[in-house]
Amino acid sequence: MNWLRFLPACRNIRTRTALFGAILFALCLVAAEPAAADFRLCNNTSGRVGVAVGYKDNDGWVTEGWWNLPSRSCETLLRGGLVARFYYIYAIDYDRGGEWSGQAFMCTRDKEFTIRGTEDCLARGFDRTGFFEVDTLEQKTWTVQLTETGEQAPASPLQPNSPMVTMPPTGTQPPRPAPPSTGNPRR
Repeated sequence: MNWLRFLPACRNIRTRTALFGAILFALCLVAAEPAAADFRLCNNTSGRVGVAVGYKDNDGWVTEGWWNLPSRSCETLLRGGLVARFYYIYAIDYDRGGEWSGQAFMCTRDKEFTIRGTEDCLARGFDRTGFFEVDTLEQKTWTVQLTETGEQAPASPLQPNSPMVTMPPTGTQPPRPAPPSTGNPRR
């Protein structure tokens, strides 16, 4: 403890120990990171998928896409605490042509996008796409796991309460080409 010799006022051992403990505690507070609270999606299929997400924030409805996920991989779609209970997902299988969709219609386009509002998609020059609903049960973090019909879900889910969503039979739609990558590290 040679560094304590630079503190002449700290001559007794109790004062030195208390000071050392306070410094150590302060360093721990500075180095601590908040717990991750994200909305993630895992592609547990044997093919590449493209994913779009929809949600309602303080300013209204937003849809974002595309995240391109290789087979057997996970991606954080939205970082930070979840701002809504319900999120909406649309995903396509680039290799075999299936899709994960639903009855919640929102705006998308073929290239990378962030679109505000879900009304008048076609009139605004966007596609109108059916998303499926994900109820996060007001958790702070959530992971959606995409699987194929007939495929087993992972033996140990990556996160408790992760819903397993199955894909319709292969070949229900013709394959769509992957949207071009724009070099955005988040997608």
